[in-house]
Amino acid sequence: MQRVCLALPTMRSCPGTIVDLAEEAAYAVANFEVEVHLLILDTTDATDPAGFARNADAVASLTLAPGVFVHHLGEVRQREFFRRVAERSGAADPEVLLDMMVPQEVAYGSCVNRIFLGAAALGCTSAHLRNDDADFQVLDGRKIFPIHHELLSIGKPAGEAVAGVTRSELDPADAEKPVMLVSGSFMGELNVDIGEIRELDPEVYRDVVRLWTPPVWPDEDRDAMVEVSFRGTGTEPFTADHSVLGVPDIWDVFMCNVALDHRGYEVLPLLPSVRTLGCDYALLHSLVHARLPGVVHNRHIVNYYTPERRTGAGFIPYQMGFVKLLLSMLYLYPVYGGMIDLGRKLLDERHGLKAEPILDLVRGSVDWDRSGNEHCLDVLDRSYRKLGGKYAELADVVAEQRQQLLDEAQEDARRWAVLIEAWAPLVAAARAEGLHSGAAGDAG
Repeated sequence: MQRVCLALPTMRSCPGTIVDLAEEAAYAVANFEVEVHLLILDTTDATDPAGFARNADAVASLTLAPGVFVHHLGEVRQREFFRRVAERSGAADPEVLLDMMVPQEVAYGSCVNRIFLGAAALGCTSAHLRNDDADFQVLDGRKIFPIHHELLSIGKPAGEAVAGVTRSELDPADAEKPVMLVSGSFMGELNVDIGEIRELDPEVYRDVVRLWTPPVWPDEDRDAMVEVSFRGTGTEPFTADHSVLGVPDIWDVFMCNVALDHRGYEVLPLLPSVRTLGCDYALLHSLVHARLPGVVHNRHIVNYYTPERRTGAGFIPYQMGFVKLLLSMLYLYPVYGGMIDLGRKLLDERHGLKAEPILDLVRGSVDWDRSGNEHCLDVLDRSYRKLGGKYAELADVVAEQRQQLLDEAQEDARRWAVLIEAWAPLVAAARAEGLHSGAAGDAG
């Protein structure tokens, strides 16, 4: 029986989301021949013990369907587990790997990397990622679970997956290649909380968002990218299933609503950047640019904003995460461009993703000329000061940390190369270490 990992990374109290995902897991085992391991990686034990207790109570109160297992790991237990994995991997310096896997600060890529190793430890063949700041759509009183389309296709040869989609654009030459990516989109708020900038000054918004577009593109293409960036699928609610099999467009796949086959995430980890929004998309780029078949469906989730990112205490840290996202693109675009050039050369003879050519691209990006990021920070300074108020305060913080930000963006690229090189031994070590299951929940 196929074993899959339905995963929730969280750093806040979210008992309602936990209940929803248990329902999605129950739907999966009722409709597919699978065993579902609900993996909740929860760092609130370090930041909000009361919130962690609420999450633990939600886990303990679940009535789990047969074939559903839940694992609720706090930061303390995660650190213990990944320390053992790093040591078992044979790394020369396991502490360096542990710091990239479980850093002291928020790191979206690192959290998803922990999910990937957790899925390997549980013996799962796919990981199904969800967010704690999103809801499922509802039709006629039923929640619309993305796992429906995911389990119809993930891991299957594309020629077999044709039977589970409403439309196929599959190249017959790709029929034997595995479906390693199934994704829906999102509705609601932008997936990066910068809509207020657009409301205050659309021109400033254009100038800021342009900073994350490829600088080698013509201006009209960069402006077109601004129009679609950070937006989901619109506002039309779900009425009936629709899914397409083929090579997806990178704009149609989102880490907030995705299933990934282990033959992808066991090869390429995500950037271990701290305090950086959007650093968890590199794997999606590799699968799309390698021209692997995937499925895009319309069981979109509903994105919403949690209040702390707009409070006095939370505003600056969140927006600094966006600044770091913009700076990261200097090192990511050479990698993504190289992936596009390599195309199917990113795959081995069994259609599996290869780490070596991607590692070469990442290493080649580390010493990229910083002048692009110097320009980025100059534009941000002008833009934030034009907006005034709290954005002028943000400009002051960015200015104070200018050199640190430039250094960290480069160091993040270097650390990613180190992690890619260590990833295969880490995956093998996680699989050997194992993560025990508990039908009534596994809190700690």
